[in-house]
Amino acid sequence: MNKFLAAESILGNSVTSQPVSQCLDLIGSWLDDTEKGKVFVCANPHSLVEANNDPLFHQAICDADLVTPDGIGIVIASRILGGTIRERVTGSDIFWGLSAQLNKTGGRSYFFLGSSEKTLMTIKTKMAAEYPNIRIAGFCSPPYKPEFSVEDSRKMVAAVNAARPDVLWVGMTAPKQEKWIFQHRDQLDVKFIGAIGAVFDFYAGNIKRSHPVFQKMGLEWLPRLLQEPGRLFKRNFISSPLFLWRVFLQKLGQQ
Repeated sequence: MNKFLAAESILGNSVTSQPVSQCLDLIGSWLDDTEKGKVFVCANPHSLVEANNDPLFHQAICDADLVTPDGIGIVIASRILGGTIRERVTGSDIFWGLSAQLNKTGGRSYFFLGSSEKTLMTIKTKMAAEYPNIRIAGFCSPPYKPEFSVEDSRKMVAAVNAARPDVLWVGMTAPKQEKWIFQHRDQLDVKFIGAIGAVFDFYAGNIKRSHPVFQKMGLEWLPRLLQEPGRLFKRNFISSPLFLWRVFLQKLGQQ
């Protein structure tokens, strides 16, 4: 976690307690810096429970330079633990917020890694219309498989480096995207890498994001659960209760 952003420990993971505006300011400073390979990931109850059972995933989260509270469960956990996190900072917040900022200033470029060719072409068209001052350096739709081969990853890294973007957005779903970034960040010639998963589908319109009313109420998960019950049942009805139980255990350990 970057030393310039306040953070707190939730189940052994350092999650920023700062609002989206300060997160965006930090990312902007990284883009102005000469250092490369800064990484942003999101933390939600499901991912932190999964990371507890997956050492590489846990290491990937701990190694990130910015971990944001992407889930109302993280906000609740912070309150239980006496922390100061009071709002979610989602992958969507970072993607749309940074895009709006960079479109105003111009001179920056994006590379999108993940999803299907069809989705990537939709993103390309929308970006040209909505953020014309951001150059699209390239796209790459990786093979659809549980694990990438060494050759798969070599080609992906080569595609990114050939394009030399300022920002690399990775949308492969968790924990695949976080682990891939962790394993290859030192090979990537890019200043900022953001793991934003479903944001690719949100932006392309493949999946409709929950209404802002649900977002403000901390119930964004409910409409999404109704859209994708098979995929999201575990994270909402198994991972979330288990997460809160472990948070209470952490609370007891602090006393």
